[in-house]
Amino acid sequence: MKILHVITLAELGGAQSVVINLARESVNDGHEVMVASSEDGELWKVLPAEVGQWKINPLQRSISLSKEHKVVNELRRLYQIFKPDVVHLHSSKIGILGRLAFPRKKIVYTVHGFDSIRVAFRKFLHLERLLQIRAKHIVGVSKYDYDNLLSEGIKKNVSYIYNGITDYSTDVPENQSESYRRLAEMIRSKSGFKVMCIARISPQKKFELFCEVAEMLAGHDIHFFWIGNKDEMADLPVNAYCLGEAEDAHRLLKYADLFMLPSNYEGMPMSILEALCYSVPVIASDVGGIGEVLNGLNGRAVANTASEFADQILHYASHPAELTSAKAEARKSYEQYFTVGAMYRMYLSLYKSMA
Repeated sequence: MKILHVITLAELGGAQSVVINLARESVNDGHEVMVASSEDGELWKVLPAEVGQWKINPLQRSISLSKEHKVVNELRRLYQIFKPDVVHLHSSKIGILGRLAFPRKKIVYTVHGFDSIRVAFRKFLHLERLLQIRAKHIVGVSKYDYDNLLSEGIKKNVSYIYNGITDYSTDVPENQSESYRRLAEMIRSKSGFKVMCIARISPQKKFELFCEVAEMLAGHDIHFFWIGNKDEMADLPVNAYCLGEAEDAHRLLKYADLFMLPSNYEGMPMSILEALCYSVPVIASDVGGIGEVLNGLNGRAVANTASEFADQILHYASHPAELTSAKAEARKSYEQYFTVGAMYRMYLSLYKSMA
């Protein structure tokens, strides 16, 4: 089977991780795979060597009608050259352009967090409704997304498949970079309870809430680490540390007691699944599909207030036996629901229904 994955941006993130994992599983399963995306980005460096690459020069996050016309033409040219059996579209922008460019009967469209449209960019919701007939399958990444797609009138061939991630916990790299060793040593140097967040700094990710929680718990032996900031962050609480961007940041989770993710909206955050994989319980905002992942045993989904986060973090820090149990439950939930193999098998069944 020939499978074409198309995603808007080649920068690394949750949706790109899904593309990488599906591409790797597919080529290992004997399928021919091509990935198309924007010209620049780290994605191109980490795709398996067996996967074809197609870089689309005009493709970018911002919208320009003249450029979008060129992107659609380039996608059509790619289709004629590669002749895929399945076209898998990822992210909302390419979900629109791809459904204009490719034959309906060949398209799987994964909505990586429907709230990014339904809440953050609602003005594009009418396009999602109009174009729902232009895909064979529309896939949400959580039941939350699935339910909201239906409630917004998008009901044609809709389903949901949980994201899956590689089991990193047993994968120890032979050579660790100097940057990694420096960050690991800095985290290890702090005594007491350690709370980690891995996310970019953006309005979606509530960095100000992270700082407020750290401030509230400054009198306790609890330290907060944020990984993913591009810029130097000033005026931090005394127990909060911004460590910048880190390659394979998830490997630092082995030094965390608890993972924290404050957010205004989400689909199925890969960072939470990574924490579970490393047996790290999670406290996160009760948005998107997070409440489906955190069941009270492996962590908790809480209201977007500093007091809620602080109370739950302090509870785990003060109850080591419960924390130990939560660590085991975190790993158990990963193994049951969020492996790459489980995700791939679900998507493969969709692919086979189309080929």
